[in-house]
Amino acid sequence: MPSPIPVTRLLRKDVYPSADIAAWSSPLFQLSLGPTLQVPPQRFHGKVASRLWSSVIQWDQLRSVEVVGSGGFGSVYKAEYLGETVALKKVKKSTKNKLASRQSFWAELNAAHLHHKNVVRIIAASTCVLADLEEEAIGAIVMEFVGSRNLQQIIYESSEELGEDRWLKFSTDIVKGLSFLHSHSVVHLDIKPANVLVSRGEVCKIADFGCSLKLERDCEVSAVSPQVSHGCGTYSHRAPELLKGEQVSPKADIFSLGITMWQLLTREPPYTGDRQHVLYAVVAHNLRPSVCDHSVFLSVLGKRCAALLGRCWSADVRCRPSAEDVLHQLELLRSLRRKCIFGQSFFFVLDSMQFFLKFS
Repeated sequence: MPSPIPVTRLLRKDVYPSADIAAWSSPLFQLSLGPTLQVPPQRFHGKVASRLWSSVIQWDQLRSVEVVGSGGFGSVYKAEYLGETVALKKVKKSTKNKLASRQSFWAELNAAHLHHKNVVRIIAASTCVLADLEEEAIGAIVMEFVGSRNLQQIIYESSEELGEDRWLKFSTDIVKGLSFLHSHSVVHLDIKPANVLVSRGEVCKIADFGCSLKLERDCEVSAVSPQVSHGCGTYSHRAPELLKGEQVSPKADIFSLGITMWQLLTREPPYTGDRQHVLYAVVAHNLRPSVCDHSVFLSVLGKRCAALLGRCWSADVRCRPSAEDVLHQLELLRSLRRKCIFGQSFFFVLDSMQFFLKFS
């Protein structure tokens, strides 16, 4: 039987002291009427009672496991679990840094109790993994299966159009997910196109929480060691204060969001050159992707977006907007976009009428 993850590691401090878990190997149970995993309603209160999540993987319920991707973190499989298509992520041990591997696995579960349409939902997790998957694994996580596409592939590996309506929609989805995470004191710390999955219905979902951090309740910043600050995340999207080993706050995600939005608009990599040179330039010389060399920023909408990006990637954390502020600005941009389309349609009709009257 898989070893359950300790309930004290998975529940908020204000929840687990009152939870009676003596009867279960997990704080959750499977309802007799179906396969849905739910928190026992008589044991928990408020929002916790509706969260779908289990700290045990029922391996005998896993079917049709096939590899869909792999990397330094381990492998991702497509499978069927309790009658539902899911993604199974196996986190492997790192021979170079075993501590970092363990931290990455536990960080993946920072959003385990959260449920939002723009965040990949975790269904179950276990510190034991089937031998035929990987012996050198720290643990495994069962998540909702979103699909095989991410924003990185759409931006750089496809010929799909990324017009104003589409990049505005994608950006809005990401910010909604971030706003939800930040409202629950979770900072992702690795927002980038590759970590945003896109469903068949064109819904963006934030994934890969291996670098995330859970802030103390009602606390906007958290101290972090230089080793964590420098060793986790993607350097091209990393906020300068984190590169300097300073405090972590939700504003670090806003910086990364700005870089990601720039990629959506331009379909170009944010920086070129040596990694160390880029790191130094971002911190010491405020190096940022250019908004002057791209025609996309010349329109009225583009100029407004360039101004928003400038605020998002400001070196001064206090000058960056919150996720809620960015969401509000994006809604204004979408409204401006609709007005521009209406105006263009109006003048097209007017010109057509004038042409008709002139030659009739």
